[in-house]
Amino acid sequence: MFRFLYNVCLPFGFLFFVPGLYVKYRNRSGWKGTFGERFGHFSAERIQELTAYHGAVWVHAVSVGEVVVALSMLREWSTLHPERKFILSTTTTTGQELARRQAPENTAVIFCPIDFLWMVRRTLKILKPAMLVIFETEIWPNMVAESRRAGIPVALVNGRMSDHSVRGYRRARVFFRPLLRLFNLLSVQSEVDAERFRSISPEANIVVSGNLKFDQKAPENLPPAEFGRYFGTGEGRILLAASTHSGEEELITETYLQLRADFPGLKLVLVPRHAERGGDIAAMLEAHHVSFARRSRQAESADPVDVLLADTTGEMLKLMNGADIVIMGKSLAGHDEGHNLIEPALLNKPIVTGHVLRNFRFIHRMLLQENAMLTVTRDAELGAQLRKLLVDDNLRTELGKRAGEVVRRNAGATKRTIEELEKLLDSDSVTERAGSDVKTNANQE
Repeated sequence: MFRFLYNVCLPFGFLFFVPGLYVKYRNRSGWKGTFGERFGHFSAERIQELTAYHGAVWVHAVSVGEVVVALSMLREWSTLHPERKFILSTTTTTGQELARRQAPENTAVIFCPIDFLWMVRRTLKILKPAMLVIFETEIWPNMVAESRRAGIPVALVNGRMSDHSVRGYRRARVFFRPLLRLFNLLSVQSEVDAERFRSISPEANIVVSGNLKFDQKAPENLPPAEFGRYFGTGEGRILLAASTHSGEEELITETYLQLRADFPGLKLVLVPRHAERGGDIAAMLEAHHVSFARRSRQAESADPVDVLLADTTGEMLKLMNGADIVIMGKSLAGHDEGHNLIEPALLNKPIVTGHVLRNFRFIHRMLLQENAMLTVTRDAELGAQLRKLLVDDNLRTELGKRAGEVVRRNAGATKRTIEELEKLLDSDSVTERAGSDVKTNANQE
């Protein structure tokens, strides 16, 4: 009943979704050559190509952040089970480009269809996967239910449920309870996440496997950031603000200008979460009379500048690797959801972030417990915390070292997750259970 109502309402909701989809498609960089797959359209050549991947494991990751983790899991899975084939789908063009560039040889890359019933059914008919594995929070009702109806086991991996999300799920429990039961496996990051999922759907099969992001590894031959092309050859510290959102770039720029009076060689790199905001950020930098270069527009600067606006995608680790201090975005200027702290920790970088990260509470708490980062309670404190790190080389080194140790101690989630997924693939009763559970939930709906 509830999925019927969902499918009735979906076209109307999609009308509001189309303008944003078009703007992102037009402004965001990345791979767009096969974007029609979002609407269930596959060329004859593409269908023929995907025939070789019948029986593969279909892994869905939304955008760049999830794709990075998915690629890491696929590489380890391929090592442990070289006979497996995979299909990796993304939603965004930037995620698609990264996936196409870095996917293992045994992996096909597609765009994930929008959750219209006929688009999902057509995609499943073309792919014929052995399993559907969804990363983190992409719970699309038709995608999940139609997979199960076709006898395909479905798993959610690296699952999490934020403070904000759990309230929404609980309000719509009558819809989400049967939907979560459709999953053969919900593999979540922590006991807190497990309890939140159980509060929505007590009957769901939930296991705690840990956070897959702890298993990320920096590439052995990480390319240099080449900041000298923008900042010149002078000595000076480099401050990098990662995955920033509206309001944060201005706050960080103003703080940087104050610090530069005492640290003349200090340089700033701004890496916005959404590269298409580059124009707005450039206008802000011009208003502050800051000399800057846009990485998306020029390979290098004719004259050294003070600020690099890295309005590109897929370069975060490389840019972080060249920085002395990392400020993590979506944690300042009124934001408190946060972004992935594991990436700078992985590179042994000293981290500064807000004191509340609702979406990354677990890693935030762990780093704080180990005195492995600095936090900012109020925006006005940002300058003082950065100053501590700029004047104390030993503090910078020690914070970065502790952060890296926290990541390494908590590794192992990838192997545990793969083991759980292999159990599903190897189970003789998967198909039988799929049909049985789908019928049960259909009756409940």
